[in-house]
Amino acid sequence: MSVRLEAEEAWQLVAAAHTGILVTLRRDGVPIALPMWFVALDRQIYVRTLTRSKKMARVRRDPRVSFLVEEGERWAELRAVHLTGRVEVVADGSLVGRLEQEMQRKYAGFTTARAAMPGATRRHYEQQFAFLRIVPDERFISWDNRKLTRRS
Repeated sequence: MSVRLEAEEAWQLVAAAHTGILVTLRRDGVPIALPMWFVALDRQIYVRTLTRSKKMARVRRDPRVSFLVEEGERWAELRAVHLTGRVEVVADGSLVGRLEQEMQRKYAGFTTARAAMPGATRRHYEQQFAFLRIVPDERFISWDNRKLTRRS
């Protein structure tokens, strides 16, 4: 019995996930894994980041990335999707507007009001942001251990 997810199942899991792990590469090739809020639209993943962040510098230098979402606590519940692909900066203003709306919808209730943030944190988040589009490779790795415990 295969534990792999079909493409539609995988994208449903990705879209429903709260946080993904984005892996970018340092100049020396060392991977840097960071938790990110994101939205998945049309089988592509979008993350928001500061335009002057180290993450942005890394993807401009080397656009290869991986992205992982997972859920489950017990071994028999574990499900995950691991994608690899390339990143590009979103330049389309109408798409940026749609992405802002989708991020606000998805994460409503999870954000901290700016007024409640310490001054340095507030100033940090008042810098310019950009959206990155992760264009995934065709192949991906996935598993759903729940399939192992199902009886036919």
